[in-house]
Amino acid sequence: MKVKIDEEACIGCDLCSQTVPDVFEMSDEVAVVIQDPVSAENEDEVKDAAESCPTDAIAVIE
Repeated sequence: MKVKIDEEACIGCDLCSQTVPDVFEMSDEVAVVIQDPVSAENEDEVKDAAESCPTDAIAVIE
């Protein structure tokens, strides 16, 4: 599974990096993906982070 961040939509709320710090981190007030592809052990948490994103800035590509 892959994941992408729409940097224009990201508001820097930090929810994704708090939810899955192995996959997301904050950089210059926007989230970035640091694990690509996503490991199997993090897939469910990444899906939860994508669903919880207030601006739908996280795209999950299976």
